[in-house]
Amino acid sequence: MDELRELFQQMLDQDLIQIILSNTRDASRGTKVKIRPVMLRGELYFQETLYRETKVFHSNYPKEQMLDHMAGCFRQAQMGNGVWEVTVLVSKKGKISIKRRRRPDADIPERKSAGLSHNRPKQYILQEGQPVDFLVELGVQTRDGKVVKSKYDKFRQINRYLEFIRDILDKLPAHRRIRIVDFGCGKSYLTFAMYYYLHQLQGREIQVTGLDLKADVIRRCSELAEKLGYTGLEFQEGDISSFWGTDQVDMVVSLHACDKATDYALEKAVKWGAGVIMAVPCCQHELNSQMQCELLQPVLKYGVIRERMAALITDALRADLLEKSGYDTQILEFIDMEHTPKNLMIRAVKTKGMRPKSGVPEGEKEFRADRLMEFLHVNPTLKELL
Repeated sequence: MDELRELFQQMLDQDLIQIILSNTRDASRGTKVKIRPVMLRGELYFQETLYRETKVFHSNYPKEQMLDHMAGCFRQAQMGNGVWEVTVLVSKKGKISIKRRRRPDADIPERKSAGLSHNRPKQYILQEGQPVDFLVELGVQTRDGKVVKSKYDKFRQINRYLEFIRDILDKLPAHRRIRIVDFGCGKSYLTFAMYYYLHQLQGREIQVTGLDLKADVIRRCSELAEKLGYTGLEFQEGDISSFWGTDQVDMVVSLHACDKATDYALEKAVKWGAGVIMAVPCCQHELNSQMQCELLQPVLKYGVIRERMAALITDALRADLLEKSGYDTQILEFIDMEHTPKNLMIRAVKTKGMRPKSGVPEGEKEFRADRLMEFLHVNPTLKELL
């Protein structure tokens, strides 16, 4: 495998576009991996996107750790950088076949200079240097399209959010108006981004309602939507738990709704039969106050550990309850941990059956979740609502 490691050693640099590993040797490890370069705190890392069953996991590794992590897990690789496209096949007997093809545009000076730079622009959905009306009005971009330095993390977050929407685009109605409700919309950076992407860039007919408790925020968002001519985007002041302003919703969004507010948003989505749910929970206090477990007491006695465990268990149980309600559910990293610990997104897509198959008998899987709740002495709000 020295030949293969040497190839990966050459390809893993800032000029890498992407590596795709497939044809796994071990399905429990994952079925496919995508690798791309990222800059974190001024250092070059490689982001692994690992696909395992219906779940997707994101991790960042320095080069040498990435090399060790890739070793021997897959029999096929497709990779490319600014100059080469490479295909690797490994037979069951371990014979390695490597085919290289020079990129047709490898000699273009602009590509060479961009590829050699640690700061080469990422191919975002909303591009740097191209002004977008709502980004300018919200202070993320200047009039000529430059990203304001202090808002660059917000710019990345907006694009990451749009990538999540792009992934489920085919799950939304194609031949009628798409109805979307955004609970706890706040200042609505992402609400405006969602409208712009679906309506302006994808040409979909949509009606979006943003809901929030703060009257001044709703007023400002309404004024901006009117100024931009976003006729399919409206904002209302109100509480999630008491909102039933429509009979049919195709997509429910809940970003950073605090504590139980996320549960009420998920309840609404399930009872509407929304085809897509995207929730980024925040301030998961409920289980923190409920958890009682003698066996885990040596861990739970530390406040910060207890808080993080409660948050993770809360969101895992929410995802499980959505699966029981007929959704194919993923928990995804929304933005890098270096920016905020509140970085997990629950993304759920309605399935035709009541629950996606996972290889675990239905009754046994439900029993496991109930047993966990009994073990921790917790009773999540979403369980009661559904």
